Amino acid sequence: MNRVLKGLLAGAAVLCAATTGQAETLRLMTWGGYAPDGVIALFEEKYPDIDVEVTFSNNEEMVAKLRATGGAGYDLAQPSVSRIVAAQSEYGIYKPLDLSKIDTTVFQPDMMRAMEVNATLDGEIYSVPHLWGTQGLIVDKSEAPDVEAWGDLCDPQYKGRVSMRLKRAVLLGMAFDMGMDPFEAYDDPAEYQKILDVLTERLIACKDNVKTYWTGGDDLARLILSGEVVVSDAWDSTAFKLYGQNPDILFVPTRTGALAWIDTFSIPAKGEADEAAYKWINFVMQPEIMTMMSASSGAIGAVKGAIELMPADSRAAVEAAFDEAALANLKFMPSVPAGIEDLEGKALERIKAASN
Repeated sequence: MNRVLKGLLAGAAVLCAATTGQAETLRLMTWGGYAPDGVIALFEEKYPDIDVEVTFSNNEEMVAKLRATGGAGYDLAQPSVSRIVAAQSEYGIYKPLDLSKIDTTVFQPDMMRAMEVNATLDGEIYSVPHLWGTQGLIVDKSEAPDVEAWGDLCDPQYKGRVSMRLKRAVLLGMAFDMGMDPFEAYDDPAEYQKILDVLTERLIACKDNVKTYWTGGDDLARLILSGEVVVSDAWDSTAFKLYGQNPDILFVPTRTGALAWIDTFSIPAKGEADEAAYKWINFVMQPEIMTMMSASSGAIGAVKGAIELMPADSRAAVEAAFDEAALANLKFMPSVPAGIEDLEGKALERIKAASN
């Protein structure tokens, strides 16, 4: 009996040791460039009991995946602030943040105000800011020196040398360029559909200009660097990264203003590693880590002094793209009401399916 008891105790001790030595997994769903290997290595060195598992995604996929699982499967997600309130209202896919566990003193005040306005529901805040940037045009100025507007994507002189990403930004940018304000129509689906109908016809009519529709930043970078494409819609971060390789490649905020976004940290409703998520948020907002994040993503941090923390070539690219007037003309993208993305999706599908 003593031998049996000793065997059971020994087995329990081994099981306990294995359990306590097992690392917790932080399942992070984020954008490409937002979780570079070097940052993960430093985090895991500081917190050896946490393993970081990364899934790269985008806004539409993040919301779709969390909607399908009711907010399960991931412990930290990074949707844009425009994808918080409507998704939470309709699907309940996030949980409120405990700001006492986040060092909010590091954030730019205007970025936190944007969260208070656009990521708060029923008195609870669901996101804090991480990186921000804009969407406008990337232009090889040696080949297309006069480009300044979204409508220039349809200029016949650039036939076959244009690219676009068939997502909502090109719809919004083209709408502003044509004298319409899509954000004002967000709360009126019928009015917004009228705008989309005009945009659909416009973008179908200029399909002959499009060499290819890009899907990722690496795709677009290759097209621009090779000279196959001289103008495209783009995230400013893509242009900032390429500026160091070719100073003729610039980000153009456009005459109607670049579309501005803020990517956030949000905890899914059924996340299982909240403490690890808070540790990641605080870790990556440190100045030296923010520099690594900007170098990897090309985006600007939501912390105080973020532009100064960027690598030198990225800082130069930002200064080349934005003067005070361009910064004052930014069009910050508001929360997207329920149903609007479905309308946009159908418009984009019509454009994609239309023959040249």
